[in-house]
Amino acid sequence: MKLTVITIAYNSAEYIGRTIESVLAQEQGDTPFALEYLIIDGASSDGTVAVAESYIPAMESRGIEYRIGSEPDRGIYDAMNKGISRATGDIIGILNSGDWYEPTAARTVADTFAGTGCDLMYANIRMHKTDGITFIKKARQRRFQTSRDWNHPTTFVRAQLYKQYPFRCLGIHDDYGFFLQMRRQGRSIVTVDKVLADFVMGGASNHKDIKAAQKRIRDRYLYCYRINGYSRLYILECVAIEAAKMLLG
Repeated sequence: MKLTVITIAYNSAEYIGRTIESVLAQEQGDTPFALEYLIIDGASSDGTVAVAESYIPAMESRGIEYRIGSEPDRGIYDAMNKGISRATGDIIGILNSGDWYEPTAARTVADTFAGTGCDLMYANIRMHKTDGITFIKKARQRRFQTSRDWNHPTTFVRAQLYKQYPFRCLGIHDDYGFFLQMRRQGRSIVTVDKVLADFVMGGASNHKDIKAAQKRIRDRYLYCYRINGYSRLYILECVAIEAAKMLLG
């Protein structure tokens, strides 16, 4: 089995190192796997590429296929699609710059796909707030689907599905839209009750601004739920999530 991890980055020289080091720290387990790691940079001007290149010797010593590309893109999901198109692994995970994997992430992924034959899996994630407080966001599947139960940094997908259904590049929640698309298609989805990644809050999906929140509500409703045939009642879930962000952070 070959796993591909994709990290997209833009002007993230300050914190991309911890992301890369977490990939270097991955442990082998019961199911042997090869690891490919792709850095997709959006033409950074702050030395991000130089930091990524400094890890080439370490990657070679670990036997990890490591490739770095840097060029302008048309946004986060365009960059993800570039990485997906270049991936040669059987299974693909996407880990944004600044976030990081737990050392057991890759071995858990390999064991899960080998043991279940699933199309897609995701697991728990540790959320890091800007004030230093952390909490665990659980991975669940329920009849009433909500993004509160899904975690993109812990999501791994069979490569042929990512390549067949690239991100639509319509809004800020295209990754969740892809997940709902797979769910509506009846793909085999497995959740793992284990923390596999750490996510730093405070990005575009958590920015406390009324106009930004309105756009996130619109994007989630139109380009996640409605485009995939979900009920109009899901507008209530979209509003509730943004209200919780505004009130609770």
